[in-house]
Amino acid sequence: MEQIAVSLTPADRMILESYKTMAEGLSDYLGSGYEIVLHSLENLDRSVIKILNGYHTGRREGAPITDLALEMLSRIKETGGDPPYISYFTKNKRDEPLKSTTIAIHGERGRVIGLMCMNFYLNTPLADVISSLTPRQHQPPESIPEIFSDNIGDVIDATVRQVKEQVCANEKIPANLKNRAIVSELYEKGIFSLKDSVVRTAELLSISKNTVYLHLRNLTGSK
Repeated sequence: MEQIAVSLTPADRMILESYKTMAEGLSDYLGSGYEIVLHSLENLDRSVIKILNGYHTGRREGAPITDLALEMLSRIKETGGDPPYISYFTKNKRDEPLKSTTIAIHGERGRVIGLMCMNFYLNTPLADVISSLTPRQHQPPESIPEIFSDNIGDVIDATVRQVKEQVCANEKIPANLKNRAIVSELYEKGIFSLKDSVVRTAELLSISKNTVYLHLRNLTGSK
């Protein structure tokens, strides 16, 4: 029989720790109808190292791995890890329907060191599902625009134009400081980490790239 439990290296532990944050983010994004479970294969008797909304299956951190999780892991390995996940329908111990997926987590040397399992409680009230899709009270009412493109140049162009429009519409910013304000806002958005962003910004603002660099040096305090 194949050995399932593994001895984790420091790098493996760091990988699993990073998945804890992912689990929290997924839970916040997907809502209370989803149980998110992170298993470590180091100790199968206490494999659950992170769980969100565990009330769906009555589990908590320190719970053992399930027979179904082991079966799904075996199926994933049978396919050679391609794909490294499997989705299925199941039921919890209260006979309530769940739609689930089990994802293999690989560590050093390509070993499977853990599992990320997501269980959607299909009896989740529609009101709860809708609630997870609407803004919360503490969130600002305005939407946050995002630019989707398969061309990085389009992302740069759209962002520069968007920021330029916002800055130019702000009457509190003097005309002679508009470009500096635009560069500052683009810097805050991280645009200048993209290739050719300085050159393209200069072109769209009708200034030299040296001027853009000057504004950036003033922002970062570099010489």
